[in-house]
Amino acid sequence: MTESNFYLGRLFDPKTAKLTATDLNYDSADLTTHAVVTGMTGSGKTGLCISLLEEAALNGVPAIIIDPKGDLTNLLLHFPELLPQDFQPWIDPEVVRRANKTPEQAATEAASAWRNGLNEWGMTPERVLDLKNSADFAIYTPGSNSGIPVSVLSSLDAPKLDWEENREVLRERISSTVTALLGLVGMNDLDPLQSREHILLSNIFEEHWSAGNGIQLDELILQTQNPPFDKLGAFPVDTFFPPKDRTSLAMTLNNILAAPAFEAWREGQSLDIQSLLFTNEGTPRHSIFYLAHLSDGERMFFTTLLLSAVETWMRTQKGSTSLRALLYMDEIYGYLPPTANPPSKQPLLRMLKQARAFGLGLLLATQNPVDMDYKALSNTGTWFIGKLQTERDKNRLLDGLESLAGGFSRAQMDKLISSLGKRVFVMNNVHEKNPILFQTRWAMNFLAGPMTRTQIRDLNALVGAGEVAAPRSQPKPAPTLRAEVTPPPVDHVQPISVPAAAPAQVKPQSPPRSTTSAASAANGSMTKPPLPAGIREYYLPQNYSLPEAFNAAGKTQAYGAAIQGVVYRPTLLASAQIRVLDRKYGVDVEVTKTTLVNSLDRRGIVRWDEFPYAGPALDKLESGPAPSSKYGSIEPPLNDSKLMTALQKDFTDWVFRNSSVNARANTALKVFAGPDVSQADFMKACADTAREARDAEITKKTSALDKKIKTLEDKLYREERELREDETELQNRKMEEYGTHAENVISLFAGSRSTRKLSSSLSKRRMTENAKADVEESMQAIKQMQQQLADFQREREQMAKEITDKWGSIVSNIDEVTINPKKTDIYVNIFGVAWMPYYVIQVGADSMELAAFGME
Repeated sequence: MTESNFYLGRLFDPKTAKLTATDLNYDSADLTTHAVVTGMTGSGKTGLCISLLEEAALNGVPAIIIDPKGDLTNLLLHFPELLPQDFQPWIDPEVVRRANKTPEQAATEAASAWRNGLNEWGMTPERVLDLKNSADFAIYTPGSNSGIPVSVLSSLDAPKLDWEENREVLRERISSTVTALLGLVGMNDLDPLQSREHILLSNIFEEHWSAGNGIQLDELILQTQNPPFDKLGAFPVDTFFPPKDRTSLAMTLNNILAAPAFEAWREGQSLDIQSLLFTNEGTPRHSIFYLAHLSDGERMFFTTLLLSAVETWMRTQKGSTSLRALLYMDEIYGYLPPTANPPSKQPLLRMLKQARAFGLGLLLATQNPVDMDYKALSNTGTWFIGKLQTERDKNRLLDGLESLAGGFSRAQMDKLISSLGKRVFVMNNVHEKNPILFQTRWAMNFLAGPMTRTQIRDLNALVGAGEVAAPRSQPKPAPTLRAEVTPPPVDHVQPISVPAAAPAQVKPQSPPRSTTSAASAANGSMTKPPLPAGIREYYLPQNYSLPEAFNAAGKTQAYGAAIQGVVYRPTLLASAQIRVLDRKYGVDVEVTKTTLVNSLDRRGIVRWDEFPYAGPALDKLESGPAPSSKYGSIEPPLNDSKLMTALQKDFTDWVFRNSSVNARANTALKVFAGPDVSQADFMKACADTAREARDAEITKKTSALDKKIKTLEDKLYREERELREDETELQNRKMEEYGTHAENVISLFAGSRSTRKLSSSLSKRRMTENAKADVEESMQAIKQMQQQLADFQREREQMAKEITDKWGSIVSNIDEVTINPKKTDIYVNIFGVAWMPYYVIQVGADSMELAAFGME
């Protein structure tokens, strides 16, 4: 063996079906073209992958190891002295019990087996010691403090790359980060070119990263509501993504930050790939990311962020033809599927195509090769094929290899794969002329099997990986933006989209449960109690943080109080939608009646009025519990189908009796309104209708008077005109009379006396008197007309007043009318067992339960 070769085992003769003495040394440089290991459970796939990683460590090749099941934690179990006491703590006591052995016997046998196995395969204890000293080993537990915690918020920091020179790389990193973040809150399969959510968040990231600045998650949430730019493309932000929709997105994202369990994701090792691969002194590291405790959505979220960080690191490296680092995934199922497009797929595709130039090798494992995208893996140079589950799997694999590799003998490969036994693999390497059959060597690390989360701390201590950061006693406050959230247990972040609730009107009815440590067995069972067929069940969200749970229970949070888990207790949840319709009265409303009954009589008697529900909206109840949760027991009537059926009928009757609505009615005016019309609007409608009716009646009843008034006004107008003419005539006559008198006086003084002039003077006098009489006659007629007109107008005003008063009294004649629903218009959409979450909280030596769900 040379320094660059990996000792994987020995050649296996297919003709004799026996192991040969010829070692299989795999050139580490071949891993730059990547490798896939496939085989069913029990084929030895995990042992082969561990051997590959052992050889990488011995050759100074660092590795990022993604471990979804806990098998790869065995990489820390290297015991050079092969002492039984080294093996004993890691042997499953249940296996020992079933074998009817003592722990000491089992440890002795394991040590002996490893000594003999290493010797048989030509490996000395010194080589195991070299392995132990060749690299720093550590187990990281994102979302948990069981191992070394990981700060995913570091992925929001701007990478230390020049934006102008690495714009394409950084945009790919932004796209992957945003896709992972949206996937965590249930927004999967979004097209980065079509999704408004993806485009908005990507632009916010670019706004900060292009300036060399990172962005905190709370700031990202707030800027989702108020972006730091005015336009997206050609449109204003508010047109492209209206404020109401942006608020909804921000509330959904806030569920992540507001969840108490997210605290475990805040602190710990940053996703700085250089520091995860090498110590400050340059020693290689094998960093194992244990994901067995995470939900599927959380695994995808973290894995995508990690892959994106590795890709960014890769782009910063100089070109290399040798293996610089290794990225291993111990189950590729769901991360690189042939048809779907999960967030992890794009960074994997890019690295499979481009990582070779940077000396980064990808080692991918799967039980079933059809779970992988064959086109993407056309860049994979080495296939390690173990025993497959079915003939169908083998044929699919051969089809894939034929399309990828080409030129190999299908019949020969078929024969080789068909002959495989445990730990026997076919290696199809593009750098070799023919497929190679070999048996894997003995692993230098003790293969104790999958480790639980509780063992991670001891494993890190075994290799001196450093102390695990202690969890903080209280979570950091969320930003002022508030959303109802569903926090899972303290070391999980469960992605949940719960709509914001209206302000609660009642106190939560579930009192906090408290128990001492001696009664911890009362904290439920891991197995959910069965429910009879036909009884539906629901899961209420965890919308209280730990401080809120203490506050709701009227307790002061004790120092060091920590959430140990979640237990679900059964309650009865019932909700109905009622349509109340009466077209005559203008009523068409929908009413919702919801009750949450947490105190049940075993006989199935419920006073529904005593259990009103005013919590978060129920349109998105959880489909399942938080991981690792426990359940309380179910007692009658919740586990009795007949009682539950009777209760549902009783609930329907109660809803029918208590879902009436009040309408307003003015029968005289024929104005009606439902409860959605305010008192002021209804009064205005009545007043408008009455005004129209009043005006119509006044017009009808005063029409005769109006005609008389009009006729009299016309006559008065003519009489006043004649008066003016008579007054003018009188004035003229007076002037003529004065002129004649003056002429007679002058003639008298002149000594002339004329009978004709005297007669003319008398005539003028008579004409003046006549004109005066005409004026007086007109004035008298006008006075009479004016009096008559005033009488008519008073009569009209009195009539209008009486009509106005009549309609004014009618306006206030309003009745309340009760409208009842029809039973056929009542739809019971939710009725069944609602699992209410409670935090199991450890305070010193005591434990207690506090409601994790509330309606405040």
